Amino acid sequence: MNPFRSSFLSVLLLALSAVVPASAYDGIVTKKVFDMGSYTTVGGKTISNVKVGWESYGTLNAAKDNVILITQSFSSTSHAAGKYDPSDASPGYWDAIIGSGKAIDTDKYYVLSSDTLVNIHALSPKVTTTGPATTNPATGLPYGMEFPLVTIRDFINVQKALLDSLGIESLHAVAGLSMGAMQAMEWGNAYPNMVKRIIPVAGHAQSDSYLVEFCDLLGAFITSDPKWNNGNYYATGQPVDGLREARKLQLMTAVHWKWTEDNFGRAWDDGRNSVRRQSFDDQYKISADLDAGATAYVADVDANHYLYMLKATQDYVVGHNGSLEDELARIKAPVLFIYSPNDLVIPADKVCETGKMMRAIRDRTGNRAAVEFAEIEGNAGHVDSIYSIGQAAKRIERFLNRQPYETPRRRARRRDGCS
Repeated sequence: MNPFRSSFLSVLLLALSAVVPASAYDGIVTKKVFDMGSYTTVGGKTISNVKVGWESYGTLNAAKDNVILITQSFSSTSHAAGKYDPSDASPGYWDAIIGSGKAIDTDKYYVLSSDTLVNIHALSPKVTTTGPATTNPATGLPYGMEFPLVTIRDFINVQKALLDSLGIESLHAVAGLSMGAMQAMEWGNAYPNMVKRIIPVAGHAQSDSYLVEFCDLLGAFITSDPKWNNGNYYATGQPVDGLREARKLQLMTAVHWKWTEDNFGRAWDDGRNSVRRQSFDDQYKISADLDAGATAYVADVDANHYLYMLKATQDYVVGHNGSLEDELARIKAPVLFIYSPNDLVIPADKVCETGKMMRAIRDRTGNRAAVEFAEIEGNAGHVDSIYSIGQAAKRIERFLNRQPYETPRRRARRRDGCS
């Protein structure tokens, strides 16, 4: 049986929470709120009353050095594993690798994840974030487009403040997928002495021109919707049409054409066998399911938050300053890049390019920390970083157990797909 026999609505749920594994993280997850007061962005703008949600799994040891930070993707939240309530339909998106006895073993590690600034699910009761939809204390109204621009560095600076509040000064590892991989790399650059290992999944060192323009296309659906009204829609309602179409394009790029062929082919939505269209309004099943999935998904998404997240993604270059080579050289920790050769959003070649550059830099500078690659096989493209992440579980486990400067097995390096 093909494990991908599901609708686009299922892909939507997959992108948010992953397919339910055989055993979910034990225990009910409690969502908490970190209130850091004011925060000054890297652009020099001060935001008052900054709050983000966070959650944890496992137990913090006495030395507070068993911490693994999970950084959220563009479309996700802090909910990386477990359930908030036993009745939840599915657990967090990386539940397959986070939990007792799993690759990221909560019997050993204290695993922490937080919502970012401008998290797109600002309308969800399970998300706490600060962004354009937040009330501006100076006006009593939502910030809208007056909210300061924020970057990936701002995301991790707020996370750093959260860790500081908990007395955590060392990270056993930082791991994240897609935009979360950007944050993981940025952590290694900004706090090289604090981060001991980095696991970027479906991510590399900078947003290339393809990703930059793709983000621009997504944003155009929203800004072209008359209801957006230059971001002033909080009294009249979200630009739902624009959000839905943006999400549809985002989903179509997140999966691979092989996946759509396996799941839909040329089937009509009404199930008939005829190859001929009977009316102008007839829909193929792929179109109907994509529309339904996107409509459901954007119910708790704020359009301005989505736009701000796009800008942060577009502007990402590790270090946000100076040459790429210099900024990659600042990263001291071992790195395990995990990628899919079918990823249309984060091409495998770009991941390999970053890793090879880091290896060359480390060879020149005498940094013995390893740069490794693990390939995920599947036909779901970018979404395989969630759906098929279990394939990399053993590599992740070995990477976390190995000392930072211990050389990986030769066999792993020969078969990494990038050497």
